[in-house]
Amino acid sequence: MRSLLCASVSAVALFALPCSVLAQATPEPASEDSQDREGAAAGDVITVTATRREVSAQDVPISVTAFSQEELTANGIVGYEGLALGTPGAVLNKPTANFNTFSVRGIATNGYGANLQNTVAVYIDELPVSANGNSTQLDSTLFDVERVEFLRGPQGTLFGSGSLAGAVRILTHSPDLENFDAEILVDYGVTDGDAFRQRYNGMVNLPLVEGELGLRVVGFFRDEEGWVDNIGTGVENANTLTNYGGRAILLWEPTPEASVRLMALHETSEPEDSQLINPALGTDRDQRQTRRPDIFSGQLDSYNAAVDYDFGFANLTSSTTYSLYDQEFIIDLDATFGGAIPFALDALAYDEAFVEEIRLVSEAGGRWDWVAGGFYYYKRRDVDYNYRTTPEFLAARGLTGLPDEYYSRSSSYFVSHELAAFGELTYRFSDNFWMTGGLRYGALDVQGFAEEGGYTSNYLVAALYGLTGPLVITPNAAATGEEGTEEGPSYRLSVSYKPVENMTLYATYSTGFRTPVVNARGGLASTVDPTDIVIPDGASSDELENFEIGVKGHWFNNRLTANVAAYLINWSNIQVQANRVSDQVQFASNIGGARSQGIEFEVNATPFRRFNIGANGSFNETEVNDLTAAEAAISGAVEGVQLAFPEFQASIYANYGWDISNAVEGFASINARHVDGFPNQFPNVPGQPGVQAPTYAPTESYQIVNGSIGAYIGDHLTATFYVENAFDNDSLVYAHPEAFADARFSTLRPRTIGVRVNYRY
Repeated sequence: MRSLLCASVSAVALFALPCSVLAQATPEPASEDSQDREGAAAGDVITVTATRREVSAQDVPISVTAFSQEELTANGIVGYEGLALGTPGAVLNKPTANFNTFSVRGIATNGYGANLQNTVAVYIDELPVSANGNSTQLDSTLFDVERVEFLRGPQGTLFGSGSLAGAVRILTHSPDLENFDAEILVDYGVTDGDAFRQRYNGMVNLPLVEGELGLRVVGFFRDEEGWVDNIGTGVENANTLTNYGGRAILLWEPTPEASVRLMALHETSEPEDSQLINPALGTDRDQRQTRRPDIFSGQLDSYNAAVDYDFGFANLTSSTTYSLYDQEFIIDLDATFGGAIPFALDALAYDEAFVEEIRLVSEAGGRWDWVAGGFYYYKRRDVDYNYRTTPEFLAARGLTGLPDEYYSRSSSYFVSHELAAFGELTYRFSDNFWMTGGLRYGALDVQGFAEEGGYTSNYLVAALYGLTGPLVITPNAAATGEEGTEEGPSYRLSVSYKPVENMTLYATYSTGFRTPVVNARGGLASTVDPTDIVIPDGASSDELENFEIGVKGHWFNNRLTANVAAYLINWSNIQVQANRVSDQVQFASNIGGARSQGIEFEVNATPFRRFNIGANGSFNETEVNDLTAAEAAISGAVEGVQLAFPEFQASIYANYGWDISNAVEGFASINARHVDGFPNQFPNVPGQPGVQAPTYAPTESYQIVNGSIGAYIGDHLTATFYVENAFDNDSLVYAHPEAFADARFSTLRPRTIGVRVNYRY
């Protein structure tokens, strides 16, 4: 429960994949219209709310990359992939649709993190939607949002335990109480030469009572044909995705001091199959093989009520959120035993969450700025585990006694709570020198419960050893698991200094941690190999210390911006995910420690009006530096091994705009990005020290180039032609750390060519 301040604010401009809160400024705008399209005028102050108040990006001592809706639309960013490509020091581990795990600054042991709380928290307004690594997480559609902020470094003092390495905030757009507004965005594209992609988005803003009451309604629909062929099911372009939903926001401002904001949000994401591939099946890296489709779908319903009141000296905010999230996790597990026997899981999960945060934020402008608040989070997850074989296999082997193809059915639920008080205090010794301290003190608990009902059987043993006859059916009894608890503080302390008005220097110390983990099968021995690891009860909280110094500045009336940050992170008692070899049961444990150190840099220049160039990137060095023999044995870790993060990644970009006629303005952009390959997991087999894991497969280094050209036509219409992954790079950018899947790798989306048309009334 600690927090980190970081050095840089992303310095990239409109029409490039990375987008900057410092470099949005465009000198010498041609007109008021072009100023709106290209960003703020030179010298304008760009603000972010990462510190729970509106603060100049130059002054906030937090590393934050901000994406406006205009930038998201111009670059075709509709989900998390574009955010990761546009943020230095960040990687999105995405095995397939609805699985999204961000890694920041090297804080990752693998790209999946089953059973573990994600190290980067994702919020839609005040609702944390990030989950454990083996839970689906929707690709939230980014349309008509106020802003997306990607905060790098621990943000525990303001955002809690899920932000060990950072936080992503998706801030939805509030209604305009004065003006009618409407927008339509249509995107048609073709992937891999024959897969048709269509995206439709719409928004209507209605001022119901002028200046007092307004309604904003957003809807979206995506139908995207896939590019992966499943030779097991015989389906081409199997990973087709359908995604739809919307939200309605009602804003009431009865007085200038008070407001009430109500939001209802729904999103459904239904992929028809996974995009994970097996490169050994073909030369084109576009094939997989399963008996049935692997499906990871989700449906989110969220309801939020936010009340604000301005007392003059401070602003009070109360935000209450209730959400329901249903998900399917349906996957063939045949590869666990080399495909010798049918083995699959149909898991259905149902999450219920309640979040309440109340905070008081002082009025800015004096020597003292402060934030004080309280936070409560409740979550219950119910999971139905249904393991299946096939009727054909049961008949061929003479195995009887099951009511259907499912050889095991069980249900369990997990309950977690978090209660915290937090605050931050800034004292300004002068306009050029200030200090900020933050503290969060919280208590967390998590506990698992097995429900009575369902059954288990000895199917796996019988199938593997060639037994016949009736299977042994054992009814499930109710059971209560051990409770995991954690209580303690998180800290942040930063010092900021402006030697001149256009440059800020700062130094930061901050801490963070994650919630404890309870293994659902703690104490369970393997029925396949009794000599294998006994599943431990769980993992205690890990902790992180961050030390950082940085500088950011702007020159020549914002024509040049640059940011550099150097950091050193000590990560101790690390939570790790592993799988028992004999039956691939997942479990969490702890190992001693690791170190991450690196530099992030961002440079953006506008040599002349409407021409923008820049670069950003990061150098990162990580290693496990504290490991006992017992920890190495159970986790597969090796002292000195690199963590699951690239040593170097960087983007370069250029954007240019010009006048075609009095009513038409053209624009063009190009962006190129390089990411080093990195280990996908620890190198050894859990329980077998010195034996390399068969799933150990570092990702491949890759380069990706995107480009677009288009025009603003009048005041309402924008048309853009684009290409994504122009050179059709098919590098392996994800390697799954678990052996149960035959298809364990993921590539970049193949070359996609398309057109976007946006009309705003």
